[in-house]
Amino acid sequence: MSNLRLQTRLAAEVLKCGKNKVWLDPNETNEISNANSRHNIRRLIADGLIIKKPVAVHSRFRARLMAEARRKASSPLNPPI
Repeated sequence: MSNLRLQTRLAAEVLKCGKNKVWLDPNETNEISNANSRHNIRRLIADGLIIKKPVAVHSRFRARLMAEARRKASSPLNPPI
């Protein structure tokens, strides 16, 4: 596999995201490796060979439970022993 570090960095700058958010099509590494300018990277993004990964969902479920437990524990009806 060829080194696509330059293409990843350029794509991250064009997409305005971090390098870890950039997905390069593993089946098209030869075509991606030929891209050495921002213009070529924009063309590959338009073709769908480079995409920006979606934001990972971070569940708030546990945080809501803990917040409720803290409110209940600090209630004046529940004094320390």
